[in-house]
Amino acid sequence: MNYRKHVQTNETPQVEPVLGMNQVENNAGGFVFALDNWKRLDRFLILGSEGGTYYVGEKELTQDNAKAVFDCIKSDGIKVVNRIVEISESGRAPKNDPALFALAMCTGLGNSETKKLALDVLPKVARIGTHLFHFIEYVEGFRGWGRGLRTAIANWYNKQEIDDLAYQVIKYQQRDGWSNRDLLRLSHPKTTDNIRNNLYKWIVGKDPLKELPKRIEAFEEAKITENKDTIVELIQAGLPREAIPTKWLNVVSVWDALLQNMPLTALIRNLGKMTSIELLKPMSNAVELVVKKLADKDYIKKSRLHPLAILIALKQYEAGHGDKGKLTWEPVAKIVDALDSAFYLTFQNVEPTGKRIMIALDVSGSMSAGFGGTNVSCCEGASAMALVTAKSESNYMITRFNDGIESIPISPRQRLDDVLKYTQEVNFGGTDCSLPMLYACHKNIEIDAFCVYTDNETWGGNVHPFQALQKYRQVTGINARLIVVGMASSGFTIANPNDSGMLDVVGFDSATPQIIADFIRN
Repeated sequence: MNYRKHVQTNETPQVEPVLGMNQVENNAGGFVFALDNWKRLDRFLILGSEGGTYYVGEKELTQDNAKAVFDCIKSDGIKVVNRIVEISESGRAPKNDPALFALAMCTGLGNSETKKLALDVLPKVARIGTHLFHFIEYVEGFRGWGRGLRTAIANWYNKQEIDDLAYQVIKYQQRDGWSNRDLLRLSHPKTTDNIRNNLYKWIVGKDPLKELPKRIEAFEEAKITENKDTIVELIQAGLPREAIPTKWLNVVSVWDALLQNMPLTALIRNLGKMTSIELLKPMSNAVELVVKKLADKDYIKKSRLHPLAILIALKQYEAGHGDKGKLTWEPVAKIVDALDSAFYLTFQNVEPTGKRIMIALDVSGSMSAGFGGTNVSCCEGASAMALVTAKSESNYMITRFNDGIESIPISPRQRLDDVLKYTQEVNFGGTDCSLPMLYACHKNIEIDAFCVYTDNETWGGNVHPFQALQKYRQVTGINARLIVVGMASSGFTIANPNDSGMLDVVGFDSATPQIIADFIRN
């Protein structure tokens, strides 16, 4: 009998655990490594669990992640709160909801020091009215309205500059069944400022229409005016789109006025609308203004505009129609190009490594799942992110794999919408994350680092990915590194945690490309 046929640690089918390795079964039936709770916290804060994954529903995935967050809170709640603030404030996550949810858990499930810090930092994580409403919806699942929570909410209103607060209560009037009126009645903020006090009375409906902030007076006037020019003047005085009556929202001059000071996130969301009414048309001043804003890296950073938001906007705008409704438009090429360029500006500066890098994109069936509840698949997101690394490097190759692997002619000189065609509608077959290393070994390709973008649901190979890397190192004599870019907030990784030459990073974290480069450079 040849016992080696049944047990060996050099080549083990992925549907079996490797002897001596602390592996767990993933959702596809393959054996991989479990992420520790702190890495899982990062994945959740950045990727969230909205929409679930290909294998796991939204409810189960959220519950799994919540357990990991809870364990971290019990281990070191102060560290959790600080990590929430760090990721939220830096704009590294596509959506702020996971951070708000985790912060709500800290206020209800942490020790006294954790609860106090979580409430103290609330304005850093809940920066706008929508964030505050989401937080309140989440926090009621973990605690009641004690003095600490009431004080934190009152401070959120009291510590804002009066003009900024007026803007917030106009722009974000209600969400999740909560309104500013509800929160003021629950928190009872006290103030000696007469104008602020009048604003609070106006919010709760006591309505002293005197000595109010100018924005509130403009808001009230916008409700009753029948003059288009007056609406334009009120917008120029600081009214956001949400304060403009619906009957004015097909008027070009109204949108032109809104565009001048429109926040960047709102701008990319309304590109289709402004194009449909022909405010944005070739050779127009409005197009030039949009292009200028999208080319301003400092403005993008200040706006916390995330690369995923740009990618979604690019896909949507280039398609020429919305996902819902009947709105259609003819895309302006200059705006498509500006969105493409802005995508790269949303990432941190990446210093080239000068190393030989293989970028490997998982295009298996499970990577077709939507990314964070958006119309962008995990695979499309991986393709776009990979371009950031490719754009900074001079010596790279890009492959795609499922249960087979091939090199693909993607160049960072191509526009993003062209690149996505290589991974759109090709998501099928099993998953074998060992293929990039085996391919390089078989083809005798010299690689210093493998960057594998995957959801870690590998199962289809006759050898585990970390075993394939070991084989590549032995055959070539190159101490190659493996960077695993996780594209779903599951608790799995193909990287061996005991190998210092392997790294887990989170997909669609705007800091990821620089982290990858730093690791490759050692």
